[in-house]
Amino acid sequence: MSAPLSLRITGIGAWAPGAPDWQHLRVILRGDSTPDDDAPARPAGTILPAAERRRAPDGVRLAADVAVQATSMAGIDPAAVPCIFASTQGELAITDYVCETLARSPLELSPTKFHNSVLNAPAGYWTIATGCTAASSAVTAYHRSFAAGLLEAAVFACAEDTPVLFASCDVASTGPLAEMTHTTLAFGMAMLLHPNASNGARLNLALHGGTAEPVSVVTMATVARDNPANAEALALLSLLARANPSNLRLPLSSGLSLDMEIKP
Repeated sequence: MSAPLSLRITGIGAWAPGAPDWQHLRVILRGDSTPDDDAPARPAGTILPAAERRRAPDGVRLAADVAVQATSMAGIDPAAVPCIFASTQGELAITDYVCETLARSPLELSPTKFHNSVLNAPAGYWTIATGCTAASSAVTAYHRSFAAGLLEAAVFACAEDTPVLFASCDVASTGPLAEMTHTTLAFGMAMLLHPNASNGARLNLALHGGTAEPVSVVTMATVARDNPANAEALALLSLLARANPSNLRLPLSSGLSLDMEIKP
């Protein structure tokens, strides 16, 4: 096992069907409530300027919503915080459109849609909306994207001695890609990781040689079954919601896992 990285989680954001923010999702994960049937069906993305919001796809809106929740809860200026956005498969609805248009009529391809298809689109929209000039990046590692992105954010925070915003988001797929990915629901979460804060849950991370079993999530099980990255994020959020000292191990690769120790 590697030497642990130690941080505090000073802000959390979340969006899921029936739970448009961390406050709603937390009580659901505790078992004290159920998803709200009247909750918004799409993330709002209200922090985005009106012109950007009109053309922003759901993945960008989702990332913006959870990111602003996390930074607001932490009481930190988003313009000054490095950010890392992770996604298993990016904006699949737009990827499907791009593939279909290229096959049918390539000259009709929308430049805006192509611009929105790239994995770092959420980071781009977020930095424009907030005026953030700190470092930003996008991470994907397919089904290990949540663990890989969290590790990237934690290493950055500890190495640079700075708070870091980490967000992990995926949206539903459409067309032939839906038959391969099986992702039918949007889900996103964000955390503000701080290496020096005195408040917030303590999170210790370490690399562990060997494989880890896939996590199992009972609450919000439909969202968890949709995407392994969703399941891993929900597993961590469930522990944070219950506020009990806990341990969690997530797979990173065929021979490496990420060990977590959570201390409320």
